[in-house]
Amino acid sequence: MCLLNFMNIVPYTRTAYYYETDQMSIIHHSNYIRWMEEARLDLLDQIGLNYKSLEESNLLIPVLSVSCDYKTLVRFQDTVVIYTKLEQFKGLRFSLSYEIRSKDEKTIHAIGTSNHCFLDKNFKPVHLKKDYPTIYKTLSDILCSTQS
Repeated sequence: MCLLNFMNIVPYTRTAYYYETDQMSIIHHSNYIRWMEEARLDLLDQIGLNYKSLEESNLLIPVLSVSCDYKTLVRFQDTVVIYTKLEQFKGLRFSLSYEIRSKDEKTIHAIGTSNHCFLDKNFKPVHLKKDYPTIYKTLSDILCSTQS
């Protein structure tokens, strides 16, 4: 049973900067990964898990893998909307999906995924359920609410 309602999560909106373009005047492919990171941190903020606060409480969330499939290009000053969804959470590891759309949401520019784990400052695995029960519950509830 889901105890929290995460239906009010707002997608991350981002305008493309000139420095992010390449010689062809389109956004360089590496920037989509950066945008996914920005969207991930925004999602964590929205669910009450500010990344700086997590780090201050001895918790690290490294990227284990990331992928991005490019569909259509983005140009300088285009605005994109990034939908970020928790796809899987197993206590130690979690996976997110990303959908990068045009501002009018009609065009999908890219889709991606990222996989993460929880480590302490000594790079040892952290068992959230035992060591950080509030964070464990928040992520369990958001996963439950996205699967409903």
